[in-house]
Amino acid sequence: MRYIVNLIFEASKDTLRSLIAIVILVPFGMGILVLTIYDLITESRGRPRTQPLPKFYFQKIKKFLFRLVPRPTRSKIILVAITALFLFYSVSLVKVGSSLPSPSQLYISQRPLTTQIYDRQGKLLYQFYEGYNRKLIQLDELPKELVQATISIEDKNFYSHPGVDISGILRALKVQFAEGVTQGGSTISQQLIKNTLLTSDRTITRKIKEVILAIWLEKIYTKDEILQMYFNEVAYGGPAWGIEAASQMYFGKSASNLDLAESAYLAGLPASPTEFSPYGTSPEKGKDRQQEVLRRMIEDGFTSKVEAQEAFSLELAIQPPRSDINAPHFVMYVKNLLAAKYGNRTVSQGGLKVVTTLDLGVQESVQSIVSTEVSKLANLRVTNGAAMVLDAQNGQILAMVGSKEYFGSKDGNFNVTLALRQPGSSIKPITYLTAFKKGFSPGSILLDTQTTFKNPWGQAYSPVNYDGKFHGAVTVRQSLGSSYNVPAVKLLSIVGIAEMLQTSREMGITTLNNPEDYGLSLTLGGGAVKMIEMMSVYQTLANSGVNHSPLAILTVTDSSGNIIEDNRNREGKKVVPEELSYLVTDILTDNRARTPAFGENSLLKIPKYTVAVKTGTSDEKRDNWAFGYTPEFVVGAWVGNNDNSPMDPQLASGVTGATPIWHNITVLLLTDRPNLAFKKPAGVIEINVDGRKDLGIAGQIPKTVVSYNKIKKPSDDGKGEKEVISYTDPFNTFTSDSSKITQ
Repeated sequence: MRYIVNLIFEASKDTLRSLIAIVILVPFGMGILVLTIYDLITESRGRPRTQPLPKFYFQKIKKFLFRLVPRPTRSKIILVAITALFLFYSVSLVKVGSSLPSPSQLYISQRPLTTQIYDRQGKLLYQFYEGYNRKLIQLDELPKELVQATISIEDKNFYSHPGVDISGILRALKVQFAEGVTQGGSTISQQLIKNTLLTSDRTITRKIKEVILAIWLEKIYTKDEILQMYFNEVAYGGPAWGIEAASQMYFGKSASNLDLAESAYLAGLPASPTEFSPYGTSPEKGKDRQQEVLRRMIEDGFTSKVEAQEAFSLELAIQPPRSDINAPHFVMYVKNLLAAKYGNRTVSQGGLKVVTTLDLGVQESVQSIVSTEVSKLANLRVTNGAAMVLDAQNGQILAMVGSKEYFGSKDGNFNVTLALRQPGSSIKPITYLTAFKKGFSPGSILLDTQTTFKNPWGQAYSPVNYDGKFHGAVTVRQSLGSSYNVPAVKLLSIVGIAEMLQTSREMGITTLNNPEDYGLSLTLGGGAVKMIEMMSVYQTLANSGVNHSPLAILTVTDSSGNIIEDNRNREGKKVVPEELSYLVTDILTDNRARTPAFGENSLLKIPKYTVAVKTGTSDEKRDNWAFGYTPEFVVGAWVGNNDNSPMDPQLASGVTGATPIWHNITVLLLTDRPNLAFKKPAGVIEINVDGRKDLGIAGQIPKTVVSYNKIKKPSDDGKGEKEVISYTDPFNTFTSDSSKITQ
């Protein structure tokens, strides 16, 4: 048998020539066999011998046919039969051979590999795989006990047979007939072929292919190469394909660190992964199989009886089955990013190693804060919350909590951080930054008075403030700090919607585009945006006007160990002059400026730390926001309902809702850290504007919105006169005591 195999395959190692050798040599042998039978059938007549009854009747029939069919005709029929048999065999063999895959395909495996997602510190977040969880490992990384255990239980003659082990097949048949126990006779090479290139169908055709390919495989690869491929391809149960994935799943360690007991246990699983699984209905069968592996190792001289008994007596630290996922909203976001760039197939089967920006410790703390605070708001008709944390210097996402809980609530997998929602007043800083571009300053006076505007569709629009009051002449600083609505609408009317949208795009917002689609309510949150893009806006402010769009992925490494994406040193883009960015930041850190609206000691104030913060609430309190930042971190929080239903009117921005979430996250991040002030650019100086001192840009003449005159009027008690100031802006006039203007 071995001589014939070598004769055929040494003729050539390529597919076509090997098949030609088979087609020629095997029919030649068959032809000799047929001619021998023909010669026996047509042998000369003689005296009949004493024969068994069946043979006697066979001879009678043969003689009858011979008399019926003349010798020349009989010879032709036999020749035609031989020719037909030869042609049928040749065609069948070529048909089978032409469908054979090449074992050379094993060099670059087409089987799915597991993609792993890690946090920034190397903690596993999740693994993506399509039916197979598989990780590659080199043979020289595996402990010798594992290799020996596998050979002993699967293929003791692995290093001596040509791909098919006749003695192994005979031994398996002997055991089956003698003991009634089914025992496999397939070699490691055959199992590798079956697992990778063929189906598991129990058919003669598949078995023939398996045998041919196993022998062919041995002519292409060394024994060690075959064994390495086997370890990387064989099924060990559930989604674990390959020894490395199995070792991680069952023991929580790399296969390179397995001991004798663990090696013997895993080596026994491929024969029947479901039956021997520690997660199955009969986990004790896995231990029985381990004992059988150890017994075989003793027989083969790989271990001693004492060592085997000691290994069997050890209690295996089997890991509990895992179906969990860390930071699920973030992981699914990363998956979508990868799929968009590399394709779904690469993500689910390509064996990528993805190191993300996430800090799992921060993520878990933020998730806990969101869940706790949202549970306190049930009486205010609040059912969900979300939060994000960015590194202010580079935009790296440290935490992304898309809902109060991913698994335990309806629509928990809905990621609010990526959803379109109305930002309320949290978008106002963009309007004020646009005004600063045009020469206005924090000291410029605006009139917070009842005003009616015409929207682009000809309808009357009369904005009101959050507290339902009008506050007269206020500075830009107080207007933004206390989030007054009317001055913000007036300022947008002056600077222009198109200009504000341009600023928003520069800072990372992509959902606000056509100016004709919006009215002046845009500055109050009249256009839908995404939290992740609002985080980009505030990151730009925190980083002195340098924008880093929120980043989720640090590096991507392919299955061969090549880094195919590296964002660790990603550069930002200067989109806003640092002087203008600082003016906005200085207002948002000014507790005095926000005191009229929120009080002196609101949750927006972080004692002993310089923190910029802005809140926002959309119409009918469908969304409530809080965004804040330091030179190190950007924090955003939201509460509301996924179905966009209104919350209770008693929800108070800056007191309840998103602010406690923002406050607790910010305190968490800043604890035990030094207070860092925002660096004041040299181009920002103190100037006089509208009769008051405030910050401005060096060398720039500040613009004003209002004109004013001081006039005298009779005092309220009628006993004299008082000085009042009459302010006029492009919309209306307001008269006030000069002493009542606040900054």
